Amino acid sequence: MTALLPEAAPRAELSLPLVVTSLMRGVVHRESAPEVWRHLCALQPDLRDYVATLGLVAVVDEAEGYAFLRQRPEDPADDGPPLPRLVARRSLSYPVSLLLAVLRRRLALADAGGTRGRLVLSRTDLVELVADLLPDPGRRNRLVEQVDGHIAKVVELGFLRRMPGPDGGFEVRRVLKAFVDAQWLSEFDARLAEYAATQQLQPAVEDLP
Repeated sequence: MTALLPEAAPRAELSLPLVVTSLMRGVVHRESAPEVWRHLCALQPDLRDYVATLGLVAVVDEAEGYAFLRQRPEDPADDGPPLPRLVARRSLSYPVSLLLAVLRRRLALADAGGTRGRLVLSRTDLVELVADLLPDPGRRNRLVEQVDGHIAKVVELGFLRRMPGPDGGFEVRRVLKAFVDAQWLSEFDARLAEYAATQQLQPAVEDLP
């Protein structure tokens, strides 16, 4: 006997304001906000049309289970007045930039190895991932001393999630893939040398949630 598929929710039960306001607050993850995610997936055409009027683009990755809003690139052919930016650009410190880069590379290695589940790293793992890339002992020691602040910043940006328990570690959120792209990752070694020389980042991740 053929199994019956569940019927789609009636449109009257769906809430576009719920979806938009949730996305305005930051990234929506399927696992942490399943009800919002259900509305979001069903209302994607309406969502894209609505946020377009605000100068935004809705990025929805159903396979990875995340969605967020990104500022729409300026169109030189658009003669209208420019819209204010609703998604702020954030300047990232060198240590935070370095941490994001190594997390993205570690996520890519996990995917390439066929491990597409959760990637959870301990604090020690995070320290070692970054410290191994800094040959200068003084710089490495300073980073290790300040690593909790850098980790907290990445958690605030939404790219790491603290796991429950005192030794629960940190889950690398897959939305990181949307902000640190494959091209950026392929140039990782060159960028690392540049970062080491300048101690600054001109981020490829322009619009952070």
